[in-house]
Amino acid sequence: MAYRSIFTDSSPDERRDNFDDYLAYSRLRGGELLETDKDLSTRRERLQYFRAHPVRSHRPLENPAAFYRNHVVFRDDPSTIDPRILLWTCVYKFARHEWVGVSAAWDASPRLSEAPTIISRISRYHLAEEFCHVRYFEEMFRTFGLDRVVWMPLSPFRQRVYGLFPNLPGLLMNPIAFVTELLGVMLYRHVDALLDQLFADEPEARARIRELLYEIMVDEIAHVGQRRNFLGSAQIRIARRLVAPFFRLFFRDIPESEHLFDIDRMAKDGVAFDYSGLPNGLLERSWIPSYCRATNMAA
Repeated sequence: MAYRSIFTDSSPDERRDNFDDYLAYSRLRGGELLETDKDLSTRRERLQYFRAHPVRSHRPLENPAAFYRNHVVFRDDPSTIDPRILLWTCVYKFARHEWVGVSAAWDASPRLSEAPTIISRISRYHLAEEFCHVRYFEEMFRTFGLDRVVWMPLSPFRQRVYGLFPNLPGLLMNPIAFVTELLGVMLYRHVDALLDQLFADEPEARARIRELLYEIMVDEIAHVGQRRNFLGSAQIRIARRLVAPFFRLFFRDIPESEHLFDIDRMAKDGVAFDYSGLPNGLLERSWIPSYCRATNMAA
């Protein structure tokens, strides 16, 4: 089945209808929003399943101390470290950025009961989903024996940048937020491709990691469409030009990434993103804007 590019143009009326549709999707998939715990009832149930049926790797990671020494700031030469360790330090750094960003945005957004608009209600669900992802990441780390992971704040300057981001004018914030979500999906696709290569001797643990990853990806695919819905014709052209430089800038602070991924290829995949090539079953569980769906394509 074919879909339109994520950079397909859309009318204001289409985007307005899609905000309504996305909120209905979020409520159906997320269940009850548990404000105090920054959680969603359906995600809580899913996490409880994973924790009640734990899967652990049979072969310990070689030198797990290397993970704890490098997961916040990489201190060693990445070329000398086991690629399995590099993958988890890279995942930690990405998830840490997510955690810092959503924490700042959560504090800046109104509670669901006080949210005055559809967009503000969507935002609250969206942020709760991101906190659920952090818990899924923690379960990934535990699968490979990394059970002492703590989420560390970024530098004071970067913490301040994340704190200011939710208050930027939409003209600036929306294209960046969209590209950030697109980067996440591209990274997860490349992580998924690495699992068979790095964990061929750990089929059970690899399958559990993939289960957790796909739970995150279903949400992130929907987030790409939801953030796309904020962008008019001019902003979507700006966002398209931002993809490659933003991807390279982000991964510049994760030195191990170049030992795992082809960042230029990832950026090209981002520019070409049209929902093709995703793992089977994810699109059926996720949300796609109407103007990107196959049913809207000309015969």
